[in-house]
Amino acid sequence: MSLLIVGTVAFDAIETPFGKTDKIVGGAATYIALAASYFNKKNKLISVIGDDYDMDMLEKLKGKGIDLTGLQIKKGEKSFFWAGKYHYDLNSRDTLDTQLNVLATFDPQVPESYKDCEFLMLGNLDPKVQMRVIEQLPNRPKLVVLDTMNFWMDIALDSLKEVMKKVDVITINDEEARQLSGEYSLVKAARKILTMGPKYVVIKKGEHGALLFDKEHMFFAPALPLEEVMDPTGAGDTFAGGFIGFIAHTKDISFENMKRAIIIGSSLASFTVEKFGTERILDLKESEIDARIQSFVELVDFNIEFVE
Repeated sequence: MSLLIVGTVAFDAIETPFGKTDKIVGGAATYIALAASYFNKKNKLISVIGDDYDMDMLEKLKGKGIDLTGLQIKKGEKSFFWAGKYHYDLNSRDTLDTQLNVLATFDPQVPESYKDCEFLMLGNLDPKVQMRVIEQLPNRPKLVVLDTMNFWMDIALDSLKEVMKKVDVITINDEEARQLSGEYSLVKAARKILTMGPKYVVIKKGEHGALLFDKEHMFFAPALPLEEVMDPTGAGDTFAGGFIGFIAHTKDISFENMKRAIIIGSSLASFTVEKFGTERILDLKESEIDARIQSFVELVDFNIEFVE
């Protein structure tokens, strides 16, 4: 089913305790689209880049069936760039450099061929840009998912709250859930966020898994313990892409299917962290994905026999 993805297509420079890169391909929309492509075959992307971008990467995205009609290329300008350094636990990081470049004046334009989308994934961006996309769609998609971060809570909270009224699902990490809600308990935080507009809240906990909430139910999925973790950049976006890609493929927006989508997203995110950037998520085999999903199933499979 038609999935519209909005977010950054960018360059990153990453340093972790296990290695370092120079400028490599990154961006929320890149990870989301790649992850979604393994399940959904009609993915359309809206973003902006400069003419300094890696054109070979664009061809690879097209090869995955990702429609780039909505990707603006600004001649003579530079693409968004972020540099960061992760601490040893990989859960915390320091931003070393942020260059907005073309993103500073990004005005998203929804092509006519995109306007019939059934599913909308709003990757991490300025809430005003996210709202601009929503306003250009003549019909409300079947499901709208929003990803955001604490940066926007710090500088654009009012705009973020307006967008939240328009979405069905919000995905944020545990720190961001606490900041947005003012509650330490993640259960209380989710309940409060549910009053802000979304019908579902997904709280990502990195190496500790993910939580899914609606007003009546709660579900927890663990993260898969890995022997090698190189780079967590893009893991949350990969998770979001797997989540919405699976839902778009199945066309099922029930809580039960979202539980499955959480496992799918977690499975794909577990690949991303094994290499730097998009290297690992770029060319996965179906057999690898199936085996990883089965590993998640086995991780939580147990029986309890009560002795009377």
